[in-house]
Amino acid sequence: MRPRYDSWTDRVRAMKWKIMALSLILLLIVFIVNNELSERREVIKISGAYALYPMMTIWIEEYQKVNPDVIIDVSGGGAGKGMVDALTRMSDIGMVSRDIYPVEVEQGAFYVGVCKDAVIPTINSRNPVIDQLRERGVTRAEFEDIFITGRINTWGQLVGDPTNTNRIRVYTRADSCGAAYSWAAYLGDYTQSDLTGEHTTGINFDPGLADAVINDIHGIGYNNINFVYDMRTGLPLDGLAVVPIDLDENGILDPWEDFYHTREDILEGISAGHYPSPPARELYLVTRDEFSGPSRDFVIWILTEGQMYVGQGGYVPLSGETIEEELSKMGHPTGGPS
Repeated sequence: MRPRYDSWTDRVRAMKWKIMALSLILLLIVFIVNNELSERREVIKISGAYALYPMMTIWIEEYQKVNPDVIIDVSGGGAGKGMVDALTRMSDIGMVSRDIYPVEVEQGAFYVGVCKDAVIPTINSRNPVIDQLRERGVTRAEFEDIFITGRINTWGQLVGDPTNTNRIRVYTRADSCGAAYSWAAYLGDYTQSDLTGEHTTGINFDPGLADAVINDIHGIGYNNINFVYDMRTGLPLDGLAVVPIDLDENGILDPWEDFYHTREDILEGISAGHYPSPPARELYLVTRDEFSGPSRDFVIWILTEGQMYVGQGGYVPLSGETIEEELSKMGHPTGGPS
């Protein structure tokens, strides 16, 4: 028997209850479906070196085009954080921009190289002696006396002009990072801790160090390539300039040493072997024990299909021989799909 309603108000009230009940049922169905879909989606957590962060964002974007069910979360924080997160399993993959220490391997660090970049010295583009530096370059020993010993502490000392008494303000990385490790290793038998002293100012993270030099006309620092050059134009960022290295130490920047005008130029210099290593270096992905599941699939994709994006990302691709070696370490020597 159909219910009877005593008034129009009762009919409206009953209709509202039916609509509310139907809405709740629909919301419950949507929640269950979304929950089931979320449980089916794979999640990869990545953290670590700022040096590799721009390239990783490109890889993630391209990988998810063909693997939309994989969720990949990436964050910076420095090479030290990437290693710690990988060893403690806080991340599935750690990004590391320095050599892997033997003690880290003993703790279970498993790593593969995925591309190359470099750390390059930087100054403010309005520095009064910038033209002289571009003509003569700076030798490794001079960089050592600026960043390590402090024996060269004015711009006049560096370029041989006693009338220029402006002090060189040295900026370095305060956070544990591969950039500082690589720059210190280039300067001699040094570590990151040797870059810190009374004559230096510590700055956290790659963007912060670049900003410090941009805002100090007498500042000098160092950065990974993609924090020196604009990703769109390929030119140095506004306010930032590269200090060229006098590689043969003849007091003149020869044409073969002058490869800093654009990002493409420095990448060619690294590929040709002109830019020294360190501070050029391989960049690594690290995990605890071994890559497995969706993380392994992603890393194999990076070492195969993903290499086509390395150049456009502002990095140097690995050689075919190196790629085969890295794939072999993962038990996948053919270079084909996983």
